Amino acid sequence: MANSNLAKATRAIVTMSPALDQTIEAVVCVPCFRRPEHLRRTLRSLADQRTDRRFAVVMVENDASACGSVPVAGEFLQGGGLSGLCVVEPRQGNCHAINAAFEAAQTIFSAASYFLMIDDDEIASPDWLEEMVRSAEETGADVIGGPVLQRFDDGVRQGLERHPAFRPAYDASGPVPIIYGCGNCLIKRSTFDHLGSPAFDPRFNFLGGGDVDFFTRCRRSGMKFHWVAGAVITETVPDNRTRASWIALRGLRIGAINYHVQRKVAQTPWLRVRLGTKVLAQLPLSLFRAVRLYLTERRTLIALHPMIVAAGGLLAAFGIEPQPYKASKIIS
Repeated sequence: MANSNLAKATRAIVTMSPALDQTIEAVVCVPCFRRPEHLRRTLRSLADQRTDRRFAVVMVENDASACGSVPVAGEFLQGGGLSGLCVVEPRQGNCHAINAAFEAAQTIFSAASYFLMIDDDEIASPDWLEEMVRSAEETGADVIGGPVLQRFDDGVRQGLERHPAFRPAYDASGPVPIIYGCGNCLIKRSTFDHLGSPAFDPRFNFLGGGDVDFFTRCRRSGMKFHWVAGAVITETVPDNRTRASWIALRGLRIGAINYHVQRKVAQTPWLRVRLGTKVLAQLPLSLFRAVRLYLTERRTLIALHPMIVAAGGLLAAFGIEPQPYKASKIIS
């Protein structure tokens, strides 16, 4: 706890609007890491939101050595395009950045009830914020989720949008049992109050999946989830993320995340044995799922996904897992 408090104390506000409205009702959080040109498009989409609601933006620069996102943040905050601030989180890691964003937003905007998140390589549709907040008001849900649709520059890759690694969890609006990603979400303040701090477990910093763990804990605590199909965010998928090798690595990572989320609550020897048995059973079961997927999709890369996920869970049980969010200190 002492180390966590020290880290919070070393976070610095590096740029902000000339004046902040302390009475706004919603804050959009944007973790940033080495994608300044993408961030500019993200912020432009937020500045163009069609809503009468007053909202602020809190950005977190997670590359303390270079701070490439800070000048872009300053363009919008100092120029009046958006209201808010940008802070630097000195500890590199996906969960550290997300925690810093939500914690700064809750502290500085103490009257805000709704905290949204969008990644720095995503673009919000014009009515995104309005639809998310209105759904939270009307449904009383603790967590709102929406689709992140992939935009492939290469037309040959268009069929990949149906791959489980890219496809949204749900197709229609309504109550859902859980959401899985925080790249398009709204979380009520009371949810953070209930789950405590840090909201996103730093053990998932470099593997990813801190959002899956967070929402799983929300579900176990009895929180309500709602899906808004019209609150669309788009994400440009770079060429390296359409390669078979990257998609396979993504499947291994999903399997590892699923294993670690379940391992956290398997506190007794008996529960750990049950988890190990389940992980082993996933391998033969995944073969049947693969066959079924191939018959419906007719794409080998899509059909192999269940088997790769199952393998990822088994490897994680032996301590072998990818760490895609662990970056080198040198920008390539």
